[in-house]
Amino acid sequence: MELQLNISYRQILSMAMPISLAMLVPQINFITNNIFLSGLGEQELASAGITGVFYLIFAVIGNGLNNGLQALIARRAGQNLPKEIGQLFFHGVWVALVIAFLGIVITCAFAPMVLRATIHNSDVAEQAIHFLLIRIWGLPFLYLYIMRNAFLVGTNQTRFLVWGTMAEAFTNIFLDYGLIYGHFGMPKMGFDGAAYASIIAEATGLLVIYMVIHIKEIHQKFAFYEQTKLQFSTFKLIVVQSSPLIAQFAISIITWEYFYILVEHHGARALAISNTMRNIFGVVGIFSWSFAATTNTMVSNIIGQGKQDLVLPLIRRIAKLSVACSVVILIILNLFPMLFLSFYGQGEAFIAEAVPVMRVVSVALIMMSFSVVWLNAVTGSGNTLVNLSIELVTIILYSVYVYVVLEYLNLPITWGWGSEWVYWMSMFTMAFFYIQSGRWKGKKI
Repeated sequence: MELQLNISYRQILSMAMPISLAMLVPQINFITNNIFLSGLGEQELASAGITGVFYLIFAVIGNGLNNGLQALIARRAGQNLPKEIGQLFFHGVWVALVIAFLGIVITCAFAPMVLRATIHNSDVAEQAIHFLLIRIWGLPFLYLYIMRNAFLVGTNQTRFLVWGTMAEAFTNIFLDYGLIYGHFGMPKMGFDGAAYASIIAEATGLLVIYMVIHIKEIHQKFAFYEQTKLQFSTFKLIVVQSSPLIAQFAISIITWEYFYILVEHHGARALAISNTMRNIFGVVGIFSWSFAATTNTMVSNIIGQGKQDLVLPLIRRIAKLSVACSVVILIILNLFPMLFLSFYGQGEAFIAEAVPVMRVVSVALIMMSFSVVWLNAVTGSGNTLVNLSIELVTIILYSVYVYVVLEYLNLPITWGWGSEWVYWMSMFTMAFFYIQSGRWKGKKI
């Protein structure tokens, strides 16, 4: 098993493509969820937007931990230290479980109060609260599932990602159809059925991927069962490296929840349209995020090998591939927007209002395709405090924009989605100049 990477296009694609597939399946899952829920009505589709973004807050906290751990594992892979990789993974699992427990406590204690205070439509608020108090119990499964991502991507074994992802997808789609509508002899649970389906699906995906790790005997190479002694220094390393990323992701999605709350003030249709736009972000963005994850791992690995001079050529190659993939998909999407939007069954008026928003989102997705590559290069360099600083500045600009446009000026949501242009260009500018400056060189993790 080769742990040290090179910067060839073949190496980049061999890592990025399996990650893309592993990300694509959950997004198909998510869209299927929304299509099933749209069959219950526009209110359910609107509520799915609120609950989806709220749960995403905790999901991306897990992603922050994943990215920090992934950079650490990739650095040890570059240094060819397999037993230290096993030690990092073992401690990362414990950190993930603690954060999951805190997420459950925070949601149960504060989510009802916050959502009732901020959502104007009381029916949407109560529906979202009831759903979240069920859905949040899937958090431990999700976080452990994310830990396997950090391990497999960090050790250049992305080809195994798909097994757990496929198991999760098939389980979720089957149970969604059964529990939302009461098919296959299952109880008809409506909106809440999607919550139970997602929890069971996450647990299934987790079980399958850990079975694969053991069947392939990957755990033996990295001495998983030799790392049972807890070490404070390793916990500290993971927490110090991941905390800025956790804060970065959490702030980002909390701000997106703020955006959705402001959109809700424009009515249920505006919220439902915005939920479909999030689906577009999810599907098209999988390629950008897969290249971003590849950047994080490969930059850290190359630095671990002591080849800092190859970092900038590597980033430029990954950015070119990321933009190319996004452009192809977005051309197709914009040539046939009606086809995609018709899946939600909301009628011609809904589609007519959604198409201009889709055009704005398409430009934002091109911006995202290169911005996330440069930002994750910062992550791979080990300077996660810089990531947090970039995010904070970007979020301030974003929040001011959405408040002025959606709340103060009360402009249509097409203008509101222009906030994504502000977000991604601000992020890219700061990440680009930081990497170009070379100030990341010499950072040890």
